[in-house]
Amino acid sequence: MRDIAVFTGSAHPELAAEICEHLGVPLNPTRISRFANDCIEVQLQGNCRERDVFLIQPLSPPTQEHLAELLFMLDAARGASAGRITVVLPHYAYARSDKKDAPRISIGGRLVADLLTTAGADRVLAMTLHSPQVHGFFNIPVDHLHALRELANHFRRYNLENAVVVSPDLGNAKEAAAFARMLGIEVAAGAKQRFADDKVVISSVIGEVADRDVIVLDDEIAKGSTVFELLARLRERNVRSVRVACTHGLFTGDAVQRLSAEKEIEEIVCTNTVPIPVANHTDKLTILSVAPALAEAMRRIHNGESVSALFG
Repeated sequence: MRDIAVFTGSAHPELAAEICEHLGVPLNPTRISRFANDCIEVQLQGNCRERDVFLIQPLSPPTQEHLAELLFMLDAARGASAGRITVVLPHYAYARSDKKDAPRISIGGRLVADLLTTAGADRVLAMTLHSPQVHGFFNIPVDHLHALRELANHFRRYNLENAVVVSPDLGNAKEAAAFARMLGIEVAAGAKQRFADDKVVISSVIGEVADRDVIVLDDEIAKGSTVFELLARLRERNVRSVRVACTHGLFTGDAVQRLSAEKEIEEIVCTNTVPIPVANHTDKLTILSVAPALAEAMRRIHNGESVSALFG
């Protein structure tokens, strides 16, 4: 692929390198330095002039550091006369801040979208946004991918005759229903209320799950509060087994170890949109790669081809 330049920050260089391997292009180096006053400076060490520039950077912890790097990368690419700049966001952390559900709070999803546009982004390639309305926070084109195909290919290896997909809440039910259709099985959903970042209550599960093999599908798992609450309701329904699947496996603290310790949970499946430290790996954890999907979307964007055709 000619006239393409790919850069990444410090958030997930392994994913960026894998994407470039699929594209057959080099990953250009980026120098990120810090001054004595704690300010950072970013230099893109590759030619950007009139090129199609892709900046790969998930907003994973430390989120603010990685956001600042991305903004500086955008400014550097724009200043270097890039022909077009596409931000590749495997994980858009601020997508969870998508509504004003309390007085005097900020809507981070919209604000960060404005920051990326102001810094120089011409378009965005995102993976599994927390809610559909986040797409509309951007005033530039957004190509929104999901990882359902990768997850479905994994679960098709199992006997699904007695399986059911369960969404932890009604907000994710549409995604769970699409996933269930891909697998040819039924879907159910939890009735969830969130009272704080780590306090959720699921009062009931809507749908038939008794004596079934459950696949819990969520977009993101951080502390795992939602999964633990849902697991309590599933125990009450006497489910046969539980497998947990998500796109963004943040697994903060000891979340993955605690989930792995639950005897009902047979497997935890996530993708590599964010880096997962080796210390968090357990025998029950399976990590799928979204690099091929992101690389193909980038190729299509560069060539002016349909990205939505990927989901046809």
